[in-house]
Amino acid sequence: MPRLVRSPIEVIAVLAGIGGVMLVLYAWHLPPFKTSVETTDDAYVKGYVTTISPQVSGYITDVPIKDYKLVKEGDVLAQIDDRIYKQKVAQARATLAGQKAALANSQQQEQAAKAGIVSSQAQIDSADAALKRAQLAADRVTTLVARGVSTTSDAEQAQATLRQAQASVNQAKAALDVSQQNLTTIIVNRASLEAGVSGAEAAVQLADIDLDNTTIRAPQDGRVGEVGVRLGQYVTSGTQLMGLVPKDVWVIANFKETQLNGMKLDQPATIAVDALGHREIKGRIQRFSPAAGSEFAVIKPDNATGNFTKVAQRIGVRVKIEDGQPLASELAPGMSVIVSIDKDSAPLPEAKAGD
Repeated sequence: MPRLVRSPIEVIAVLAGIGGVMLVLYAWHLPPFKTSVETTDDAYVKGYVTTISPQVSGYITDVPIKDYKLVKEGDVLAQIDDRIYKQKVAQARATLAGQKAALANSQQQEQAAKAGIVSSQAQIDSADAALKRAQLAADRVTTLVARGVSTTSDAEQAQATLRQAQASVNQAKAALDVSQQNLTTIIVNRASLEAGVSGAEAAVQLADIDLDNTTIRAPQDGRVGEVGVRLGQYVTSGTQLMGLVPKDVWVIANFKETQLNGMKLDQPATIAVDALGHREIKGRIQRFSPAAGSEFAVIKPDNATGNFTKVAQRIGVRVKIEDGQPLASELAPGMSVIVSIDKDSAPLPEAKAGD
């Protein structure tokens, strides 16, 4: 007959074995401990941190903002000495005035050239009329000489007058050609003068932009980080002065690839914030990363080395913070959170998955 009573050591060993098996099943979420809720602590609050940098160089004359202060769009963050840039604006405007004066002078020259053409044409008409009179007179004298009424001297005088009239016509035509060439030159130079005016106007606009850029303003509402610029410091274009953190934040939760099966866009998510005593904030799945995090690494893993150990990859899930939660205003980029998603939950209907 089998012995039913076992020693205490055997009982303890059996219980320990059962406990170990149950612990493994629980750790791996296997039946009977399998759950539809997936959780990860590889999650962080994210936001677009804007680096504030100047677009022009110069000495800082004012820093009205302090560390971690709330700012509104357009608030002055720093001021660069603008005296040189004001003079550049004045210089550019003076150059523009000179270019406009040259263009106006060219327009006056064009009008004068056109008037000269009209005058030359009138001189040609007058010379043609004189030539016709001289020709008639010469013909008449020639006839009279043939009849013996006029002398040869009269004929010579008439021919001289005719030649002089012809020369006057030629001179008037040459003057007309000169006036027309002068007008052509003025019109050709007009394009260069107009281009000079356009270039001067662009120079004024650039000078105005540089002058405006000496005042560094907040591009949007948010909170500044540590202010790294000091009064009297010389800064150049691109120098990092401070960071600006906007109010719009979200969460990136890195789940193992084995946890993603069943997750859908707009499913609700629970976000426990470490910095807020693990108080919870509601969110929803907004987007899934198109690739595992290892694919975005600078140095990608090489699994063809002969020693391969399979490791579950992490896939980023972007979680949108639901509106109307006062606690959400206390979130800041970089905070650690714990994200839980129930894969059996229905997607929330009111949000758009493409947001």
